[in-house]
Amino acid sequence: MKASKRDLLRKLDSYNLTEFQKLVLKETLNIEKGEVLTYKQLAERIGHGKAYRAVGSALKINPLAPMIPCHRVIRSDGTLGNYSGTGGSRRKRELLASENAIAS
Repeated sequence: MKASKRDLLRKLDSYNLTEFQKLVLKETLNIEKGEVLTYKQLAERIGHGKAYRAVGSALKINPLAPMIPCHRVIRSDGTLGNYSGTGGSRRKRELLASENAIAS
């Protein structure tokens, strides 16, 4: 059974995350399937436009990947960047290709 957004938000509260990390992960839930954002765009969405490296750090510790779709966040130069979920960058590419967000 697929977890609802509300369930995921509730689960997030059970992890030892800072408010900033929670903010990043909560906003990441709003990235639609097939859409990608850059780390900088995500930072801007949460009102911290210059904190794109901190956004990357928050995504790196995403305890609920891929349910919280951090794989949908890429680098500003168009490269995929890292993925902390099982399978690393290869898995990130597979997930994005399966969502038609990138060519396979």
